[in-house]
Amino acid sequence: MDHFDIRILDLLQNDCRLTADAIASSIALSPAAVHKRLRKLRKDGHIAAEVAVLDPAKYGHPMRVIVQIALERESLHELDAFKAEMRNSPNVQQCFYITGDADFILILLVRDIAEYEQFTHAHFFENKIIRRFQSNIVMDVVKSGLTVPLD
Repeated sequence: MDHFDIRILDLLQNDCRLTADAIASSIALSPAAVHKRLRKLRKDGHIAAEVAVLDPAKYGHPMRVIVQIALERESLHELDAFKAEMRNSPNVQQCFYITGDADFILILLVRDIAEYEQFTHAHFFENKIIRRFQSNIVMDVVKSGLTVPLD
């Protein structure tokens, strides 16, 4: 990877709709060279996904909840089952298996507190491996993004 690849990635992670022509004019390369570099960056796994980021509130999920979960025990089978359950839940926007006092951090999107309560009953209270969970309701999204520092 050289400085052109870094510049291409930096532009794309802020707007993946940019055309090769727009990128080329921004970094002083030909569109053909940009296309070639983009194919290689995708093939080599530097670009994990190209997605549209939606506003959850516009689709009926205005409430974000950050949840810390501590497990009672961690057998591989139960751990894998919990991870799969979180991966398959449409309300779980992000799920991190972490070190420290908690075992998982979840970022959830819900319509309201009633939907969050239903989620906790279905996924936490009925789950024997969960020792405790702590909820934090997001009052204001100060920054939310997926950009990676490329310096």
